[in-house]
Amino acid sequence: MTAIERFTGDAHPYGGGDPYADYRTADFPFTHHADLADRRLGAGVVAANDEFFAQRENLLLPGRAEFDPGHFGHKGKVMDGWETRRRRGTSAEDPWPAADDHDWALIRLGAPGVVRGIVVDTAHFRGNHPAAVSVEGASVAGAPSPGELLSDDVRWTTLVPRTPVGGHAANGFAVTAERRFTHLRLKQHPDGGVARLRVYGEIVPDPAWLTALGTFDVVALENGGRVEDVSDRFYSPAANTIRPGRSQKMDDGWETRRRRDRGHDWIRYLLVAQARIRALEIDTAYLKGNSAGWATVSVKDGEDGDWREILPRTRLQPDTDHRFVLPDPVTATHARVDIHPDGGISRLRLFGALTETGAAALTARHQELGG
Repeated sequence: MTAIERFTGDAHPYGGGDPYADYRTADFPFTHHADLADRRLGAGVVAANDEFFAQRENLLLPGRAEFDPGHFGHKGKVMDGWETRRRRGTSAEDPWPAADDHDWALIRLGAPGVVRGIVVDTAHFRGNHPAAVSVEGASVAGAPSPGELLSDDVRWTTLVPRTPVGGHAANGFAVTAERRFTHLRLKQHPDGGVARLRVYGEIVPDPAWLTALGTFDVVALENGGRVEDVSDRFYSPAANTIRPGRSQKMDDGWETRRRRDRGHDWIRYLLVAQARIRALEIDTAYLKGNSAGWATVSVKDGEDGDWREILPRTRLQPDTDHRFVLPDPVTATHARVDIHPDGGISRLRLFGALTETGAAALTARHQELGG
């Protein structure tokens, strides 16, 4: 595995101009995975021991942190992140924090899964970032309260050991724990501020829940579907097409650059497991002068299966939800949408149910990962 660049120490004080001009970051090998802590998937920061300067909820906001150098409140500088007060020692003779002093935040993942990498982003925290961070994961059924998560009954697994981090930097960590997690505990040692937390991994849904649903969206991100490959990532990520809910604005879908050749664009998906598809939906919400002109949808069963077209090339209307009922259910593990010639779609939905083979495979993986 490629070594991940590490950042330590303070960043330079803000000197004016673009606050991201001296931001320290790197290309992390795990960011192609879904963000399990995405607020749009239902993630939340359920508790923190301290949020004196800046609220814990900022950790999971979409988009990068913003910085207004002149924005101060009655407690001090207003920061777009989670920031705790300065820790102190026990006396004038010992004014420094103890070696094990830390602040913590409990995060409920939006979708349970295997964590492949974590980014603890300290953007704009230049001299007030933590000296080190650590991250633990737990798997707890249902909707536990903060008290239940902090009880001795919960087993926490170290995902990121206590590691020095840098200010005004994207601090990335590869994770190797092969377990399914529902909650994380982020610790900052001894105190300070973190702008954003991103948790990249593979969603592992509860097979009992999907079986009980019967018919559901078998390519949806929250159910364990994912994008395998895509022809164009210029304007927005292809994974937007399988996010929950309808698109609320143009960049909440997938849009490609304008083609000047005779080709076309496409996205290839892996379904949650083998399923029988009965209906599909292509939405072009908020794509008005830039929606795809036509689309086809194809599926295959197994890596070595042949592609089968289930929706022939069909005209799409801008800013419109298109629904199609298949004449007969189709068994598949993979899907592909081709748009002609370019443009975009906001959502793709494939409605169906798991086959016996698909349900068995999903159950086996769930049990293997401790779900």
